[in-house]
Amino acid sequence: MDKQTLLSNQVLSELKQIKCLLYDNKTVLNVEELSQYTGLSKSKIYKLLSKKLIPTGSNPNIRQKFFFKKVIDKWLMGVSLSELDAEAEFDHMLRNKDK
Repeated sequence: MDKQTLLSNQVLSELKQIKCLLYDNKTVLNVEELSQYTGLSKSKIYKLLSKKLIPTGSNPNIRQKFFFKKVIDKWLMGVSLSELDAEAEFDHMLRNKDK
């Protein structure tokens, strides 16, 4: 390999490392990012969405789907949607109780 090819490969490797670090800091993912994060295809994600089998954020003002990374991590580890909903409702109740 010549010097330029070796340097290009090194730059690409470092860019991949930077990309991974940026994903670690993100808290909200879109479908494209979720696909890269989980390894699921975008079509699989859309199928899960249509069957309401994957936890998603909701905002009536935007059409794009988004996903909270912490919730997706729990879901990937096998926590059911009903358990996630119950936990979210409990957290919401605790926040409102303090007000």
